[in-house]
Amino acid sequence: MKDSDIDYSDIPPLGDEFFKKATVAWPPAKQQLTIRLDADVLNWLKANGRGYQTRINRILRAAMESQPRLHTRSTRTAPKKHSRTRGASRPV
Repeated sequence: MKDSDIDYSDIPPLGDEFFKKATVAWPPAKQQLTIRLDADVLNWLKANGRGYQTRINRILRAAMESQPRLHTRSTRTAPKKHSRTRGASRPV
């Protein structure tokens, strides 16, 4: 089928107002972080060559999307930083 064979008569045209409101929603913004993984897990991820961080993201996204949708914190606000330093004990 060629494009010229498609009947577009039932689709309203998209005006300037539509494109003013349109936003790009994919891919979501990435956020840099440090993560500690077991050595064997990291070796498994790296075994297929470049792109292991993308594989980590895809695995985590699949796990996230397989779960029921929960109320989550907005990603627009910066995460709260902990005032304690690593290894510091809590006051008793």
